[in-house]
Amino acid sequence: MGLVVSADDQKASSLRRRPPARLWLFRCLAILCGLSIFVVVEAACCLLGVGEPQLDDDPFVGFSSLQPLFEKDASGDRFVTAKSRLKFFSFEEFSATKAAGTKRIFCLGGSTVKGRPFSKETSFTTWLQLALQEAQPDRDWEVINCGGISYASYRLVPILQECLAYQPDAFIICTGHNEFLEDRSYGEMRDVSPIVTGSFYGLSKLRSFRLIRQTMLPESETGNRDQLGADVDAFLDYKNGLAAYHRDDGWRRGVAAHFESNLERMVSLAQRANVPIILIHPPSNLADSPPFKSEHRSDMTPQDLSDWETAIDAANSTLKTFPAAAVDSFREAISLDADYADTHFELGRLLELAGDFDAARHEFLLAREHDICPLRIIAPLEQALSRVADRNRVPLLDAHQLLETETRHGMLDGSMLVDHVHPSFEGHQLMAMALVEVLERVALLTPQSGWQKQAQTSFKNHFEQLPDLYFAQGEQNLANLRFWTQGMADGPPVESRSQQKAMTKKP
Repeated sequence: MGLVVSADDQKASSLRRRPPARLWLFRCLAILCGLSIFVVVEAACCLLGVGEPQLDDDPFVGFSSLQPLFEKDASGDRFVTAKSRLKFFSFEEFSATKAAGTKRIFCLGGSTVKGRPFSKETSFTTWLQLALQEAQPDRDWEVINCGGISYASYRLVPILQECLAYQPDAFIICTGHNEFLEDRSYGEMRDVSPIVTGSFYGLSKLRSFRLIRQTMLPESETGNRDQLGADVDAFLDYKNGLAAYHRDDGWRRGVAAHFESNLERMVSLAQRANVPIILIHPPSNLADSPPFKSEHRSDMTPQDLSDWETAIDAANSTLKTFPAAAVDSFREAISLDADYADTHFELGRLLELAGDFDAARHEFLLAREHDICPLRIIAPLEQALSRVADRNRVPLLDAHQLLETETRHGMLDGSMLVDHVHPSFEGHQLMAMALVEVLERVALLTPQSGWQKQAQTSFKNHFEQLPDLYFAQGEQNLANLRFWTQGMADGPPVESRSQQKAMTKKP
């Protein structure tokens, strides 16, 4: 006969197994006491002023020299763009002493900020100044264009540091397209996971963590970092510059980690100075911009390559007569080599013609991601922008999405961009109008009602005053830019750049 346990016995046994409430309270207090040590250490670091972030030094690269972007004019009353920087930047000027009632906004970035292939007169920075003046006319608005041709995020950090001395009221940062133009190696950072870097940036907000890192971990020697020149030295400035680009996943990971680090440094510098900062996700052409260079996956066998070529030939032979069959052939080619960027682009074009716009956009994005010469921002950099904005609670204007909503099929194309990345006149104006609303959210202005209509009138008047020569020069710049993206610059052979770097590299 089995042992019979009464209900009362079961209840008593359960009570004996269950820890009393006092024990649970003791355990919770023990955990809180342990955590309180970290709170006390963090508070002590704040009081003593230790564990400050080291924002003045780039942990990834160094510069042979740094030249200021602005210098005082002969009178000493105004800052003007330094003559040595006019090769990359537009001319700007502003008073050395900011007048009462003036709001000064510095816009940093690459050629999109500069307004290429035209110039600052039709950049979103000029439209922004015009719009702000209409939105709140009782203020004098200064929007300073600090857009440098081919300037990547690591070259923007020193500019932001410099501009902190010029009484800024806000910073606007638009960057992400130029991160792959210059050569850097990154060493061990090539293999760091984004999950690790995300955790690191979260912890690095704590002074106690920074103090432990500074005191217990040896800093890397400056000599081990890549040393960059004062001016941009882009691969594509050399003849046949596309030859310098090959698939290198480790380098891409290093570039992404460096990009996120630069964004963090700029945001931290601005926040430390109590200056609002706005990030912009830059737009890029998906539907009308083929990849600049495609390469097969590294482990393709001769048979794989032969099968891939057969599928591509079949697709090309039926493009006009039987597009549906061409879609199947392109998909077969992608199944053999999903890394070849141009195949995704061609498939995307067919799917767009067939009206399958979601699938087409997916293929266009894959074409951009697999581009061996990434002259358009790629997904890891877009994700870094979002992470930095979320971590630091700073506004992020998605200019890509903003312009894409204006396209017919929801894929950003030549209707809003004049080439692979640069917005049209209308695109720049849309960005400016959206930025006014963002600046309102950060309490920089209180716009009057009806300002949007007045801004459009101001835009029209400004545009009509631009001389014909301005547009002619812009068209010539656009033609030159297209040659540049194809590796057809008239500089020295790209091989000479690699040889020169090898000769000057420290042993």
